[in-house]
Amino acid sequence: NIGKTVQTPVVILYAVSFLLGGFFKAKEGIEETIENKSLNVEILMILAALSAFVIGSPLEAALLIMIFAVSGLLETFAHNKSQKELTSLLNLSPEQATLYEDGKETIVFVNQLKVGDQVIVKVGDAIPVDGKIIRGQTAINQAAITGESMPVNKVEDDEVFAGTYNLNSAIIVEVTTSPDQFVVSKIVALVKDAQDNQGRQQTRVEKIEKWYVYIVILIALGFMLIPATLGYWTWTESFYRGTIVLVVGSPCALMASIAPTMLSTLSNAARKRVLIKGGKYLENLSQIKVVVFDKTGTITEGKPVVVDIQVDKSLERQAILDIVFSVEKQSNHALANAITIHLEKESTYHPYQVEEIPGFGMTTKIGKDTYKIGKFEHTSSATISSLMTASQGKGNSIVQIIKNDELIGFISLIDKLRPNVKQVVVQLKNEGIIPILITGDNLATAQAIAKSAAIDHVIADALPHEKSKYIKDLQAKYGKVMMVGDGINDAPALAIADIGVAMGSASDISLETSDIVFMNNRLENIHHLLRISKSNQQIIYQNVIFSIGVILTLLTLNFIGQVNLPLGVVAHEGSTILVILNSLRMLRKK
Repeated sequence: NIGKTVQTPVVILYAVSFLLGGFFKAKEGIEETIENKSLNVEILMILAALSAFVIGSPLEAALLIMIFAVSGLLETFAHNKSQKELTSLLNLSPEQATLYEDGKETIVFVNQLKVGDQVIVKVGDAIPVDGKIIRGQTAINQAAITGESMPVNKVEDDEVFAGTYNLNSAIIVEVTTSPDQFVVSKIVALVKDAQDNQGRQQTRVEKIEKWYVYIVILIALGFMLIPATLGYWTWTESFYRGTIVLVVGSPCALMASIAPTMLSTLSNAARKRVLIKGGKYLENLSQIKVVVFDKTGTITEGKPVVVDIQVDKSLERQAILDIVFSVEKQSNHALANAITIHLEKESTYHPYQVEEIPGFGMTTKIGKDTYKIGKFEHTSSATISSLMTASQGKGNSIVQIIKNDELIGFISLIDKLRPNVKQVVVQLKNEGIIPILITGDNLATAQAIAKSAAIDHVIADALPHEKSKYIKDLQAKYGKVMMVGDGINDAPALAIADIGVAMGSASDISLETSDIVFMNNRLENIHHLLRISKSNQQIIYQNVIFSIGVILTLLTLNFIGQVNLPLGVVAHEGSTILVILNSLRMLRKK
Protein backbone atom coordinates (compact mmCIF):
# COMPACT_ATOMS: atom_id res chain seq x y z
CA ASN A 1 0.00 0.00 0.00
CA ILE A 2 1.07 3.62 -0.60
CA GLY A 3 2.92 5.06 2.33
CA LYS A 4 3.24 1.75 4.22
CA THR A 5 6.63 1.49 5.87
CA VAL A 6 8.88 -1.45 5.13
CA GLN A 7 11.64 -2.50 7.51
CA THR A 8 15.19 -1.73 6.36
CA PRO A 9 16.47 -5.37 6.25
CA VAL A 10 13.54 -6.34 4.02
CA VAL A 11 14.21 -3.36 1.73
CA ILE A 12 17.84 -4.46 1.49
CA LEU A 13 16.77 -7.99 0.52
CA TYR A 14 14.45 -6.60 -2.14
CA ALA A 15 17.26 -4.36 -3.41
CA VAL A 16 19.65 -7.33 -3.66
CA SER A 17 17.06 -9.41 -5.58
CA PHE A 18 16.41 -6.36 -7.76
CA LEU A 19 20.11 -6.07 -8.62
CA LEU A 20 20.64 -9.80 -9.14
CA GLY A 21 17.55 -10.22 -11.31
CA GLY A 22 17.92 -7.00 -13.25
CA PHE A 23 21.67 -6.75 -13.82
CA PHE A 24 21.90 -8.64 -17.12
CA LYS A 25 18.72 -7.10 -18.55
CA ALA A 26 19.93 -3.63 -17.53
CA LYS A 27 23.35 -4.30 -19.07
CA GLU A 28 21.70 -5.54 -22.29
CA GLY A 29 19.39 -2.51 -22.43
CA ILE A 30 22.19 0.01 -21.84
CA GLU A 31 24.47 -1.59 -24.46
CA GLU A 32 21.68 -1.62 -27.07
CA THR A 33 20.73 1.97 -26.22
CA ILE A 34 24.33 3.10 -26.79
CA GLU A 35 24.64 1.07 -29.98
CA ASN A 36 21.28 2.10 -31.50
CA LYS A 37 21.18 5.59 -29.94
CA SER A 38 17.59 5.05 -28.78
CA LEU A 39 15.83 3.79 -25.66
CA ASN A 40 14.35 0.29 -25.56
CA VAL A 41 11.95 -1.86 -23.55
CA GLU A 42 14.71 -3.01 -21.16
CA ILE A 43 15.44 0.59 -20.18
CA LEU A 44 11.71 1.22 -19.71
CA MET A 45 11.43 -1.77 -17.36
CA ILE A 46 14.44 -0.64 -15.32
CA LEU A 47 12.94 2.87 -15.01
CA ALA A 48 9.61 1.36 -13.90
CA ALA A 49 11.32 -0.81 -11.28
CA LEU A 50 13.44 2.10 -10.00
CA SER A 51 10.36 4.29 -9.79
CA ALA A 52 8.49 1.61 -7.83
CA PHE A 53 11.44 1.31 -5.47
CA VAL A 54 11.61 5.08 -4.94
CA ILE A 55 7.89 5.44 -4.07
CA GLY A 56 8.18 2.74 -1.40
CA SER A 57 7.09 -0.39 -3.29
CA PRO A 58 10.23 -2.56 -3.27
CA LEU A 59 8.21 -5.80 -3.42
CA GLU A 60 6.55 -4.74 -6.66
CA ALA A 61 9.91 -3.58 -8.05
CA ALA A 62 11.53 -6.93 -7.30
CA LEU A 63 8.49 -8.82 -8.64
CA LEU A 64 8.56 -6.80 -11.85
CA ILE A 65 12.24 -7.59 -12.44
CA MET A 66 11.75 -11.28 -11.57
CA ILE A 67 8.87 -11.80 -14.02
CA PHE A 68 10.67 -9.75 -16.68
CA ALA A 69 13.73 -11.99 -16.24
CA VAL A 70 11.54 -15.13 -16.52
CA SER A 71 10.08 -13.88 -19.81
CA GLY A 72 13.63 -13.26 -21.01
CA LEU A 73 14.56 -16.84 -20.11
CA LEU A 74 11.62 -18.14 -22.16
CA GLU A 75 12.71 -16.06 -25.16
CA THR A 76 16.23 -17.43 -24.77
CA PHE A 77 14.81 -20.95 -24.64
CA ALA A 78 12.99 -20.37 -27.95
CA HIS A 79 16.19 -19.02 -29.52
CA ASN A 80 18.37 -21.87 -28.27
CA LYS A 81 15.80 -24.50 -29.27
CA SER A 82 15.74 -23.07 -32.79
CA GLN A 83 19.54 -23.00 -32.94
CA LYS A 84 19.77 -26.62 -31.77
CA GLU A 85 17.26 -27.86 -34.36
CA LEU A 86 18.83 -25.86 -37.18
CA THR A 87 22.36 -27.08 -36.50
CA SER A 88 21.10 -30.66 -36.23
CA LEU A 89 20.08 -30.45 -39.90
CA LEU A 90 23.49 -31.74 -40.76
CA ASN A 91 26.36 -33.59 -39.18
CA LEU A 92 29.14 -31.02 -39.12
CA SER A 93 32.33 -32.13 -40.80
CA PRO A 94 35.33 -32.86 -38.55
CA GLU A 95 37.84 -30.12 -37.78
CA GLN A 96 40.80 -32.43 -38.32
CA ALA A 97 41.87 -34.73 -41.15
CA THR A 98 44.54 -37.40 -41.68
CA LEU A 99 46.93 -36.05 -44.34
CA TYR A 100 48.47 -38.83 -46.45
CA GLU A 101 51.91 -38.04 -47.93
CA ASP A 102 54.34 -40.63 -49.25
CA GLY A 103 52.75 -43.37 -47.15
CA LYS A 104 52.90 -41.28 -43.95
CA GLU A 105 49.81 -40.21 -42.00
CA THR A 106 49.72 -36.83 -40.23
CA ILE A 107 46.83 -35.30 -38.28
CA VAL A 108 46.21 -31.72 -39.48
CA PHE A 109 43.44 -29.16 -39.21
CA VAL A 110 41.08 -29.17 -42.19
CA ASN A 111 41.57 -25.43 -42.80
CA GLN A 112 45.29 -26.13 -43.40
CA LEU A 113 44.56 -28.36 -46.37
CA LYS A 114 44.82 -27.13 -49.93
CA VAL A 115 43.58 -28.36 -53.30
CA GLY A 116 45.58 -31.41 -54.39
CA ASP A 117 46.32 -32.71 -50.88
CA GLN A 118 45.41 -36.31 -50.13
CA VAL A 119 43.65 -37.52 -46.98
CA ILE A 120 42.96 -41.04 -45.79
CA VAL A 121 39.47 -41.80 -44.44
CA LYS A 122 39.08 -44.97 -42.42
CA VAL A 123 35.95 -47.05 -41.84
CA GLY A 124 33.40 -45.26 -39.65
CA ASP A 125 35.09 -41.87 -39.96
CA ALA A 126 33.45 -38.72 -41.28
CA ILE A 127 34.89 -37.52 -44.57
CA PRO A 128 36.58 -34.17 -43.76
CA VAL A 129 36.83 -32.69 -47.29
CA ASP A 130 35.09 -32.29 -50.60
CA GLY A 131 37.09 -34.28 -53.13
CA LYS A 132 37.35 -37.38 -55.27
CA ILE A 133 38.40 -40.91 -54.42
CA ILE A 134 41.80 -41.76 -55.90
CA ARG A 135 42.24 -45.14 -54.19
CA GLY A 136 39.75 -47.65 -52.87
CA GLN A 137 36.00 -48.06 -53.02
CA THR A 138 33.35 -47.97 -50.32
CA ALA A 139 29.77 -47.10 -49.39
CA ILE A 140 29.07 -43.57 -48.19
CA ASN A 141 26.24 -42.32 -45.96
CA GLN A 142 25.35 -38.97 -47.60
CA ALA A 143 22.19 -38.23 -45.61
CA ALA A 144 23.62 -35.07 -44.03
CA ILE A 145 24.20 -33.46 -47.43
CA THR A 146 21.81 -34.99 -49.96
CA GLY A 147 19.12 -36.47 -47.71
CA GLU A 148 19.57 -39.94 -49.24
CA SER A 149 18.70 -42.52 -46.59
CA MET A 150 20.47 -45.43 -48.30
CA PRO A 151 24.29 -45.64 -48.50
CA VAL A 152 25.76 -44.84 -51.93
CA ASN A 153 28.53 -46.97 -53.44
CA LYS A 154 31.59 -44.96 -54.46
CA VAL A 155 34.58 -46.01 -56.56
CA GLU A 156 37.72 -44.29 -57.83
CA ASP A 157 37.13 -40.84 -59.39
CA ASP A 158 33.72 -40.53 -57.68
CA GLU A 159 32.98 -37.30 -55.81
CA VAL A 160 32.57 -37.29 -52.02
CA PHE A 161 31.49 -34.53 -49.61
CA ALA A 162 32.67 -33.31 -46.23
CA GLY A 163 30.26 -34.28 -43.47
CA THR A 164 29.36 -37.67 -45.00
CA TYR A 165 30.44 -41.00 -43.50
CA ASN A 166 32.66 -43.81 -44.81
CA LEU A 167 30.98 -47.15 -44.05
CA ASN A 168 32.86 -50.05 -45.65
CA SER A 169 36.58 -49.67 -46.29
CA ALA A 170 39.44 -47.17 -46.10
CA ILE A 171 39.77 -44.73 -49.01
CA ILE A 172 42.19 -42.02 -50.06
CA VAL A 173 40.53 -38.77 -51.14
CA GLU A 174 42.15 -35.95 -53.08
CA VAL A 175 40.99 -32.47 -52.04
CA THR A 176 39.35 -30.73 -55.01
CA THR A 177 37.89 -27.67 -53.27
CA SER A 178 39.23 -25.23 -50.68
CA PRO A 179 37.73 -25.75 -47.18
CA ASP A 180 35.65 -22.55 -47.22
CA GLN A 181 33.92 -23.77 -50.39
CA PHE A 182 32.92 -27.21 -49.09
CA VAL A 183 29.20 -27.89 -49.53
CA VAL A 184 28.81 -28.47 -45.78
CA SER A 185 30.52 -25.12 -45.05
CA LYS A 186 28.04 -23.33 -47.28
CA ILE A 187 25.10 -25.03 -45.57
CA VAL A 188 26.50 -24.10 -42.13
CA ALA A 189 26.68 -20.46 -43.28
CA LEU A 190 23.05 -20.66 -44.41
CA VAL A 191 22.06 -22.04 -40.99
CA LYS A 192 23.83 -19.18 -39.20
CA ASP A 193 22.07 -16.61 -41.39
CA ALA A 194 18.63 -18.15 -40.85
CA GLN A 195 18.17 -16.91 -37.28
CA ASP A 196 19.39 -13.39 -38.07
CA ASN A 197 17.03 -12.98 -41.01
CA GLN A 198 14.01 -11.34 -39.41
CA GLY A 199 10.53 -11.09 -40.85
CA ARG A 200 8.99 -7.79 -41.94
CA GLN A 201 6.55 -7.95 -39.00
CA GLN A 202 9.37 -8.24 -36.47
CA THR A 203 11.25 -5.38 -38.13
CA ARG A 204 8.15 -3.16 -38.01
CA VAL A 205 7.62 -3.92 -34.30
CA GLU A 206 11.25 -3.01 -33.54
CA LYS A 207 10.85 0.28 -35.40
CA ILE A 208 7.70 1.03 -33.38
CA GLU A 209 9.56 0.22 -30.14
CA LYS A 210 11.97 3.14 -30.64
CA TRP A 211 9.15 5.69 -30.62
CA TYR A 212 6.78 3.83 -28.32
CA VAL A 213 9.21 3.90 -25.37
CA TYR A 214 9.45 7.70 -25.52
CA ILE A 215 5.66 8.00 -25.73
CA VAL A 216 5.21 5.82 -22.60
CA ILE A 217 7.76 7.91 -20.70
CA LEU A 218 5.97 11.13 -21.71
CA ILE A 219 2.57 9.69 -20.66
CA ALA A 220 4.07 8.58 -17.31
CA LEU A 221 5.52 12.05 -16.72
CA GLY A 222 2.10 13.48 -17.61
CA PHE A 223 0.45 11.26 -14.98
CA MET A 224 3.07 12.27 -12.41
CA LEU A 225 2.82 16.02 -12.97
CA ILE A 226 -0.47 17.15 -14.52
CA PRO A 227 -3.12 15.67 -12.15
CA ALA A 228 -1.22 16.86 -9.03
CA THR A 229 -0.66 20.32 -10.51
CA LEU A 230 -4.39 20.63 -11.27
CA GLY A 231 -5.28 19.31 -7.81
CA TYR A 232 -7.00 16.19 -9.19
CA TRP A 233 -4.66 13.81 -7.32
CA THR A 234 -2.12 14.22 -4.56
CA TRP A 235 1.55 14.20 -5.54
CA THR A 236 1.92 10.76 -3.94
CA GLU A 237 -1.01 9.38 -5.94
CA SER A 238 0.24 11.02 -9.15
CA PHE A 239 3.70 9.49 -8.85
CA TYR A 240 2.11 6.14 -8.01
CA ARG A 241 -0.13 6.28 -11.13
CA GLY A 242 2.80 7.43 -13.26
CA THR A 243 4.83 4.45 -12.07
CA ILE A 244 1.96 2.14 -13.03
CA VAL A 245 2.02 3.68 -16.54
CA LEU A 246 5.73 2.82 -16.83
CA VAL A 247 4.89 -0.77 -15.89
CA VAL A 248 1.70 -1.47 -17.82
CA GLY A 249 2.50 0.73 -20.83
CA SER A 250 5.72 -1.11 -21.63
CA PRO A 251 5.51 -3.09 -24.92
CA CYS A 252 7.09 -6.24 -23.44
CA ALA A 253 4.35 -8.60 -24.65
CA LEU A 254 4.16 -6.86 -28.03
CA MET A 255 7.92 -7.16 -28.52
CA ALA A 256 7.68 -10.87 -27.64
CA SER A 257 4.75 -11.51 -30.00
CA ILE A 258 6.76 -12.31 -33.12
CA ALA A 259 10.37 -13.42 -32.59
CA PRO A 260 9.67 -16.48 -30.35
CA THR A 261 6.91 -17.58 -32.77
CA MET A 262 9.21 -17.30 -35.78
CA LEU A 263 12.06 -19.10 -34.04
CA SER A 264 9.75 -21.89 -32.87
CA THR A 265 8.44 -22.32 -36.42
CA LEU A 266 11.98 -22.44 -37.84
CA SER A 267 12.76 -25.10 -35.23
CA ASN A 268 9.64 -27.08 -36.17
CA ALA A 269 10.64 -27.07 -39.84
CA ALA A 270 14.23 -28.02 -39.01
CA ARG A 271 13.02 -31.16 -37.24
CA LYS A 272 11.57 -32.20 -40.61
CA ARG A 273 14.99 -31.48 -42.19
CA VAL A 274 13.79 -28.28 -43.82
CA LEU A 275 16.02 -25.21 -43.63
CA ILE A 276 14.11 -21.92 -43.81
CA LYS A 277 16.59 -19.09 -44.19
CA GLY A 278 14.68 -16.57 -42.09
CA GLY A 279 11.40 -15.35 -40.67
CA LYS A 280 10.42 -13.17 -43.62
CA TYR A 281 9.95 -16.24 -45.81
CA LEU A 282 7.36 -17.63 -43.38
CA GLU A 283 5.23 -14.55 -44.04
CA ASN A 284 5.33 -15.12 -47.81
CA LEU A 285 4.65 -18.86 -47.42
CA SER A 286 1.24 -18.25 -45.89
CA GLN A 287 0.18 -16.29 -49.00
CA ILE A 288 1.35 -18.67 -51.76
CA LYS A 289 -1.09 -19.01 -54.69
CA VAL A 290 1.02 -20.97 -57.21
CA VAL A 291 3.70 -23.68 -56.83
CA VAL A 292 5.95 -24.12 -59.88
CA PHE A 293 7.88 -27.40 -60.11
CA ASP A 294 10.98 -27.99 -62.18
CA LYS A 295 11.03 -31.48 -63.70
CA THR A 296 14.44 -33.17 -63.55
CA GLY A 297 15.61 -33.70 -59.97
CA THR A 298 12.50 -32.07 -58.51
CA ILE A 299 9.36 -34.02 -59.33
CA THR A 300 11.60 -36.75 -60.75
CA GLU A 301 14.44 -38.43 -58.85
CA GLY A 302 17.11 -36.79 -60.98
CA LYS A 303 18.59 -40.16 -61.94
CA PRO A 304 17.71 -40.57 -65.61
CA VAL A 305 18.61 -43.78 -67.43
CA VAL A 306 18.93 -44.36 -71.15
CA VAL A 307 16.13 -46.52 -72.55
CA ASP A 308 16.78 -46.20 -76.30
CA ILE A 309 19.28 -44.85 -78.82
CA GLN A 310 18.34 -44.32 -82.45
CA VAL A 311 20.88 -43.45 -85.17
CA ASP A 312 20.19 -42.94 -88.87
CA LYS A 313 20.88 -46.33 -90.49
CA SER A 314 22.82 -44.70 -93.35
CA LEU A 315 25.55 -43.70 -90.86
CA GLU A 316 28.07 -45.78 -88.95
CA ARG A 317 26.39 -46.20 -85.56
CA GLN A 318 29.52 -46.81 -83.49
CA ALA A 319 31.31 -43.75 -84.87
CA ILE A 320 28.34 -41.57 -83.93
CA LEU A 321 28.15 -43.10 -80.44
CA ASP A 322 31.88 -42.44 -79.92
CA ILE A 323 31.28 -38.78 -80.78
CA VAL A 324 28.28 -38.55 -78.45
CA PHE A 325 30.23 -40.20 -75.62
CA SER A 326 33.26 -37.93 -76.10
CA VAL A 327 31.13 -34.77 -76.13
CA GLU A 328 28.76 -35.64 -73.26
CA LYS A 329 31.63 -36.78 -71.03
CA GLN A 330 32.69 -33.13 -70.82
CA SER A 331 29.32 -31.98 -69.42
CA ASN A 332 27.99 -32.12 -65.84
CA HIS A 333 24.32 -32.18 -66.84
CA ALA A 334 22.29 -35.06 -65.37
CA LEU A 335 21.26 -36.31 -68.81
CA ALA A 336 24.85 -36.15 -70.08
CA ASN A 337 26.04 -38.16 -67.07
CA ALA A 338 23.39 -40.82 -67.71
CA ILE A 339 24.44 -41.05 -71.37
CA THR A 340 28.15 -41.42 -70.59
CA ILE A 341 27.43 -44.11 -67.99
CA HIS A 342 25.36 -45.99 -70.56
CA LEU A 343 27.99 -45.70 -73.32
CA GLU A 344 31.28 -45.96 -71.44
CA LYS A 345 31.73 -49.74 -71.92
CA GLU A 346 31.08 -49.69 -75.67
CA SER A 347 32.50 -46.33 -76.77
CA THR A 348 35.92 -44.76 -77.23
CA TYR A 349 36.73 -41.33 -75.82
CA HIS A 350 38.33 -38.67 -78.03
CA PRO A 351 39.35 -35.31 -76.48
CA TYR A 352 37.35 -33.12 -78.86
CA GLN A 353 37.16 -29.38 -78.28
CA VAL A 354 33.58 -28.73 -77.14
CA GLU A 355 31.39 -25.77 -76.28
CA GLU A 356 28.47 -25.92 -73.87
CA ILE A 357 25.53 -23.64 -74.64
CA PRO A 358 23.34 -23.26 -71.52
CA GLY A 359 19.79 -24.45 -72.10
CA PHE A 360 20.66 -26.11 -75.41
CA GLY A 361 23.52 -28.57 -75.04
CA MET A 362 27.01 -29.31 -76.38
CA THR A 363 28.61 -28.63 -79.74
CA THR A 364 31.87 -29.73 -81.37
CA LYS A 365 33.53 -29.42 -84.78
CA ILE A 366 35.17 -32.55 -86.23
CA GLY A 367 36.83 -31.85 -89.55
CA LYS A 368 34.27 -30.02 -91.68
CA ASP A 369 31.31 -31.36 -89.72
CA THR A 370 29.57 -29.67 -86.78
CA TYR A 371 27.86 -31.93 -84.25
CA LYS A 372 25.30 -30.76 -81.73
CA ILE A 373 24.10 -32.91 -78.83
CA GLY A 374 21.11 -31.65 -76.90
CA LYS A 375 18.19 -29.55 -78.10
CA PHE A 376 18.88 -27.35 -81.11
CA GLU A 377 17.09 -26.12 -84.22
CA HIS A 378 17.48 -28.72 -86.97
CA THR A 379 16.19 -30.13 -90.23
CA SER A 380 13.81 -33.03 -89.62
CA SER A 381 14.47 -36.58 -90.72
CA ALA A 382 11.56 -38.61 -92.09
CA THR A 383 12.36 -41.75 -90.13
CA ILE A 384 14.15 -40.36 -87.05
CA SER A 385 11.66 -37.55 -86.38
CA SER A 386 8.67 -39.88 -86.25
CA LEU A 387 10.46 -42.26 -83.87
CA MET A 388 11.45 -39.31 -81.68
CA THR A 389 7.87 -38.00 -81.52
CA ALA A 390 6.62 -41.43 -80.46
CA SER A 391 9.23 -41.60 -77.69
CA GLN A 392 8.31 -38.12 -76.45
CA GLY A 393 4.68 -39.19 -76.19
CA LYS A 394 5.74 -41.84 -73.65
CA GLY A 395 7.18 -39.15 -71.37
CA ASN A 396 10.81 -39.82 -72.28
CA SER A 397 13.37 -37.02 -72.24
CA ILE A 398 15.08 -36.63 -75.60
CA VAL A 399 18.68 -35.69 -76.38
CA GLN A 400 19.02 -34.99 -80.11
CA ILE A 401 22.06 -35.93 -82.21
CA ILE A 402 22.50 -33.33 -84.95
CA LYS A 403 25.08 -33.22 -87.73
CA ASN A 404 25.38 -30.05 -89.79
CA ASP A 405 21.92 -28.95 -88.56
CA GLU A 406 20.28 -32.21 -89.68
CA LEU A 407 18.74 -34.64 -87.16
CA ILE A 408 20.62 -37.94 -87.43
CA GLY A 409 19.56 -39.60 -84.19
CA PHE A 410 18.36 -39.23 -80.65
CA ILE A 411 18.73 -40.71 -77.19
CA SER A 412 15.66 -41.45 -75.04
CA LEU A 413 15.96 -41.27 -71.27
CA ILE A 414 13.46 -41.80 -68.50
CA ASP A 415 13.53 -40.42 -64.99
CA LYS A 416 11.17 -41.89 -62.39
CA LEU A 417 8.79 -39.64 -60.50
CA ARG A 418 9.61 -39.08 -56.84
CA PRO A 419 7.42 -41.02 -54.41
CA ASN A 420 4.16 -39.29 -53.40
CA VAL A 421 4.43 -36.54 -56.04
CA LYS A 422 0.83 -37.08 -57.09
CA GLN A 423 -0.35 -36.92 -53.48
CA VAL A 424 1.50 -33.63 -52.96
CA VAL A 425 -0.07 -32.12 -56.08
CA VAL A 426 -3.58 -33.22 -55.09
CA GLN A 427 -3.13 -31.66 -51.63
CA LEU A 428 -2.10 -28.37 -53.23
CA LYS A 429 -5.20 -28.39 -55.42
CA ASN A 430 -7.41 -29.11 -52.41
CA GLU A 431 -5.97 -25.99 -50.72
CA GLY A 432 -6.73 -23.84 -53.77
CA ILE A 433 -3.08 -23.61 -54.88
CA ILE A 434 -2.24 -24.04 -58.57
CA PRO A 435 0.58 -26.55 -59.33
CA ILE A 436 2.52 -25.91 -62.56
CA LEU A 437 5.28 -27.93 -64.25
CA ILE A 438 8.06 -25.96 -65.95
CA THR A 439 10.74 -27.71 -67.97
CA GLY A 440 13.15 -27.32 -70.84
CA ASP A 441 11.75 -30.56 -72.31
CA ASN A 442 9.44 -30.51 -75.31
CA LEU A 443 5.69 -30.21 -74.83
CA ALA A 444 4.87 -33.88 -75.51
CA THR A 445 7.33 -35.15 -72.88
CA ALA A 446 6.29 -32.46 -70.39
CA GLN A 447 2.58 -33.25 -70.78
CA ALA A 448 3.18 -36.98 -70.31
CA ILE A 449 5.14 -36.36 -67.08
CA ALA A 450 2.58 -33.79 -65.86
CA LYS A 451 -0.27 -36.23 -66.44
CA SER A 452 1.49 -38.86 -64.32
CA ALA A 453 1.86 -36.30 -61.53
CA ALA A 454 -1.75 -34.97 -61.83
CA ILE A 455 -0.45 -31.51 -62.87
CA ASP A 456 -2.83 -29.71 -65.23
CA HIS A 457 -0.69 -26.72 -66.23
CA VAL A 458 2.55 -27.14 -68.18
CA ILE A 459 5.23 -24.72 -69.40
CA ALA A 460 7.54 -26.56 -71.83
CA ASP A 461 10.63 -25.67 -73.88
CA ALA A 462 11.62 -23.13 -71.21
CA LEU A 463 15.22 -21.92 -71.34
CA PRO A 464 16.89 -20.84 -68.06
CA HIS A 465 16.40 -17.10 -68.64
CA GLU A 466 12.82 -17.71 -69.79
CA LYS A 467 11.91 -19.45 -66.52
CA SER A 468 12.40 -16.13 -64.72
CA LYS A 469 10.07 -14.40 -67.16
CA TYR A 470 7.39 -17.08 -66.67
CA ILE A 471 7.65 -16.66 -62.88
CA LYS A 472 7.13 -12.89 -63.22
CA ASP A 473 4.10 -13.47 -65.46
CA LEU A 474 2.59 -15.86 -62.91
CA GLN A 475 3.20 -13.35 -60.10
CA ALA A 476 1.39 -10.65 -62.06
CA LYS A 477 -1.55 -12.96 -62.79
CA TYR A 478 -2.00 -14.89 -59.51
CA GLY A 479 0.08 -13.30 -56.71
CA LYS A 480 2.72 -15.02 -54.57
CA VAL A 481 4.61 -17.82 -56.37
CA MET A 482 6.76 -20.64 -54.98
CA MET A 483 9.39 -22.17 -57.28
CA VAL A 484 10.86 -25.61 -56.50
CA GLY A 485 14.03 -26.60 -58.37
CA ASP A 486 17.48 -28.10 -58.08
CA GLY A 487 19.78 -27.19 -60.96
CA ILE A 488 21.97 -24.27 -62.00
CA ASN A 489 19.41 -23.44 -64.69
CA ASP A 490 16.78 -23.02 -61.93
CA ALA A 491 18.79 -20.46 -59.96
CA PRO A 492 17.45 -17.30 -61.71
CA ALA A 493 13.84 -18.48 -61.26
CA LEU A 494 14.46 -19.43 -57.62
CA ALA A 495 15.82 -15.95 -56.98
CA ILE A 496 12.90 -14.12 -58.63
CA ALA A 497 10.12 -16.23 -57.04
CA ASP A 498 8.49 -15.05 -53.80
CA ILE A 499 9.67 -18.32 -52.27
CA GLY A 500 12.51 -20.28 -53.88
CA VAL A 501 12.87 -23.87 -52.70
CA ALA A 502 15.95 -25.97 -53.50
CA MET A 503 16.20 -29.72 -53.04
CA GLY A 504 19.05 -30.80 -50.76
CA SER A 505 20.85 -32.35 -53.71
CA ALA A 506 20.75 -29.05 -55.60
CA SER A 507 23.72 -27.27 -57.14
CA ASP A 508 25.67 -24.82 -54.97
CA ILE A 509 24.21 -21.78 -56.72
CA SER A 510 20.66 -23.08 -56.24
CA LEU A 511 21.31 -23.60 -52.52
CA GLU A 512 22.56 -20.03 -52.24
CA THR A 513 19.79 -18.33 -54.23
CA SER A 514 16.91 -20.28 -52.69
CA ASP A 515 14.97 -19.22 -49.57
CA ILE A 516 14.25 -22.74 -48.30
CA VAL A 517 16.21 -26.00 -48.63
CA PHE A 518 14.65 -29.48 -48.43
CA MET A 519 17.59 -31.34 -46.91
CA ASN A 520 15.75 -34.66 -47.20
CA ASN A 521 14.65 -34.12 -50.84
CA ARG A 522 11.00 -34.81 -49.90
CA LEU A 523 8.31 -32.85 -51.73
CA GLU A 524 5.88 -33.74 -48.93
CA ASN A 525 7.59 -30.92 -47.00
CA ILE A 526 5.57 -28.41 -49.04
CA HIS A 527 2.27 -29.30 -47.38
CA HIS A 528 3.82 -29.17 -43.90
CA LEU A 529 5.45 -25.80 -44.68
CA LEU A 530 2.21 -24.24 -45.88
CA ARG A 531 0.38 -25.53 -42.80
CA ILE A 532 2.90 -24.29 -40.20
CA SER A 533 3.33 -20.93 -41.98
CA LYS A 534 -0.41 -20.28 -41.64
CA SER A 535 -0.35 -21.35 -37.98
CA ASN A 536 2.67 -19.10 -37.47
CA GLN A 537 0.75 -16.08 -38.78
CA GLN A 538 -2.34 -16.94 -36.72
CA ILE A 539 -0.35 -17.15 -33.49
CA ILE A 540 1.42 -13.87 -34.26
CA TYR A 541 -1.95 -12.13 -34.79
CA GLN A 542 -3.26 -13.66 -31.55
CA ASN A 543 -0.21 -12.43 -29.65
CA VAL A 544 -0.31 -8.90 -31.08
CA ILE A 545 -4.05 -8.43 -30.47
CA PHE A 546 -3.82 -9.88 -26.93
CA SER A 547 -0.76 -7.81 -25.93
CA ILE A 548 -2.21 -4.52 -27.25
CA GLY A 549 -5.55 -5.33 -25.59
CA VAL A 550 -3.87 -5.89 -22.20
CA ILE A 551 -1.91 -2.63 -22.45
CA LEU A 552 -4.97 -0.55 -23.40
CA THR A 553 -7.13 -2.17 -20.69
CA LEU A 554 -4.55 -1.61 -17.93
CA LEU A 555 -3.87 1.99 -19.02
CA THR A 556 -7.61 2.76 -19.02
CA LEU A 557 -8.12 1.20 -15.57
CA ASN A 558 -5.11 3.14 -14.26
CA PHE A 559 -6.55 6.40 -15.56
CA ILE A 560 -9.74 5.87 -13.53
CA GLY A 561 -7.79 4.62 -10.52
CA GLN A 562 -8.98 1.02 -10.67
CA VAL A 563 -5.62 -0.79 -10.86
CA ASN A 564 -2.84 -0.92 -8.24
CA LEU A 565 0.85 -1.54 -8.80
CA PRO A 566 0.95 -5.25 -7.80
CA LEU A 567 -1.97 -6.04 -10.13
CA GLY A 568 -0.36 -4.01 -12.92
CA VAL A 569 2.94 -5.87 -12.52
CA VAL A 570 1.36 -9.35 -12.48
CA ALA A 571 -1.15 -8.62 -15.28
CA HIS A 572 1.34 -6.94 -17.60
CA GLU A 573 4.33 -9.23 -17.13
CA GLY A 574 2.03 -12.24 -16.94
CA SER A 575 0.69 -11.31 -20.37
CA THR A 576 4.28 -11.36 -21.69
CA ILE A 577 4.80 -14.89 -20.37
CA LEU A 578 1.46 -16.03 -21.84
CA VAL A 579 2.41 -14.58 -25.23
CA ILE A 580 5.75 -16.44 -25.24
CA LEU A 581 4.12 -19.69 -24.12
CA ASN A 582 1.57 -19.30 -26.92
CA SER A 583 4.47 -18.82 -29.35
CA LEU A 584 6.20 -21.97 -28.13
CA ARG A 585 3.17 -24.00 -29.27
CA MET A 586 4.72 -23.82 -32.75
CA LEU A 587 7.45 -26.20 -31.58
CA ARG A 588 4.88 -29.03 -31.53
CA LYS A 589 2.65 -28.00 -34.41
CA LYS A 590 2.05 -30.95 -36.75
